[in-house]
Amino acid sequence: MRTLETTFAGLSLKNPVIVSSSSLTDNAEKNKQLCEAGAGAVVLKSLFEEQILQEVEGMEDFDPFVMGGNDLTEYFRHHKLEEYFALIRDTKRMVDIPVIASINAYDEGNWTEFAQKIEAAGADALEINILALQTSLDYQYGAFEKRHIDILKLVKKAVKVPVIMKLGDNFTNPVALIQQLYANGADGVVLFNRFYPTDINIDKVEQCAGNAFTTEADLSKSLRWTGIASAAVGNISFAVSGGVHNAAGVVKSILAGASAVEVCSAIYLKGNGIIKEMTDGLAEWMDSHTMDNIPMFRGMLNMHDRNEGINTFERTQFLKYYGQFKK
Repeated sequence: MRTLETTFAGLSLKNPVIVSSSSLTDNAEKNKQLCEAGAGAVVLKSLFEEQILQEVEGMEDFDPFVMGGNDLTEYFRHHKLEEYFALIRDTKRMVDIPVIASINAYDEGNWTEFAQKIEAAGADALEINILALQTSLDYQYGAFEKRHIDILKLVKKAVKVPVIMKLGDNFTNPVALIQQLYANGADGVVLFNRFYPTDINIDKVEQCAGNAFTTEADLSKSLRWTGIASAAVGNISFAVSGGVHNAAGVVKSILAGASAVEVCSAIYLKGNGIIKEMTDGLAEWMDSHTMDNIPMFRGMLNMHDRNEGINTFERTQFLKYYGQFKK
């Protein structure tokens, strides 16, 4: 009998569609509605310590130099943290699917504190978000990768729940990093985190925000690296994020080697109903291709057939792509 059930980072999901961290998941009632719409899991809106500190500094009556300034900072920080822990507890009471917390700490010493309290609040897993650009002239090659590994080690020592690393796409060799993350206890990786889009307004001659939503074209990069990495590091779970807008995107991601997908823009653009469209479309595809379960075709089209070290996932596809265009 055909089933859409899958396992990602040790979590049992009724289907591969995970709602990714965003304002879609910042409220327990919203998360209940996403669960009712058919989501396999939800990743709660990320807890950014740096954002908390910025909010404190932006308060009209906040002056860090006056007596009590540090007390106010600590009070506001504690209040924001408690709000997040309450979100975990409330969501857990209202849904019957895995609830994944997401954090980005500013001070390295706080990763352990955040992780432990999140676990105590009842989160089923923890997604680590270390998205950043490395632009310093003094940057030491490999330092950013090492930071991922060091933070993972801290968190793994502090909690027993699965730890998922959501990676940006700004690494020279994601495969080597994923191998090291697996060796240091990561239960899953998500490819890829998305930088805030930037643009330039030529009328006002100023920087501005770019398009906040992904398109189906954004899926390509995640498919490529999932296809390469899932073949090279086969003992860790993969999820694709960015550009999954329909059932075809879900199928492609699984064929490339993913166990699940994280969806955000498609829900913003089309509403919660897109989740059922994705799962129904996935089921129809599986039926038409005689696939009884996700493992039967997960990774079917990853780079497992590499020939003498040649990266066929990149080079052969590159030749085929440009070979179709004639002047």
